[in-house]
Amino acid sequence: MHNGREEIFVTLTDSLRARAAGIELLLMDVDGVMTDGRLYHYPREDGQVIEIKGFDSQDGLALNWLQARGIRTGLISGRVSAGAAERAKQLNMTYVYQGHLEKIPILEEILSQAKVRPEQVAYIGDDLTDIVVINRVGLGVAVANARPEVKSAAHCVTTARGGSGAVREVAEMILQARGMWDAILAHYEVPVAK
Repeated sequence: MHNGREEIFVTLTDSLRARAAGIELLLMDVDGVMTDGRLYHYPREDGQVIEIKGFDSQDGLALNWLQARGIRTGLISGRVSAGAAERAKQLNMTYVYQGHLEKIPILEEILSQAKVRPEQVAYIGDDLTDIVVINRVGLGVAVANARPEVKSAAHCVTTARGGSGAVREVAEMILQARGMWDAILAHYEVPVAK
């Protein structure tokens, strides 16, 4: 274990490596992917409710590494959340779409804006609304806590649960496949296994 996390990741098979090597854009759902899916509602004295979500800091660091290397990121969520919008802003996400249960029109809009082909896109999801996107991209990923139907549709399933390193796992897979991971390790003075 390292920092309380087991060092277990998706096995990078030749097929997954080929898919991940061409990724130019990583998109994801929010609840259940960037978070553990729990929603905490706290009432204020004025009767308004505040929604709280927890995001994984190591996921965020990995998303910053992708952005710094020209791999854009974004989210497509069925729910609208000020917390998700703020997190996306902190991570300099290129595409932020909230309040969209029907994700195909959003995917098509992003593909057009980003000028990328579907096979250059990775998507991480956990629930039924994500399957339609997973079916259309080059690398469809289900998190460990995803619905069984999502896991069946995905090219791979993370060992980590949403909100607990699943996004980091996918980011590292992409960076490894693109030949960028060893340079990150070297930058942080981490010995690279030969």
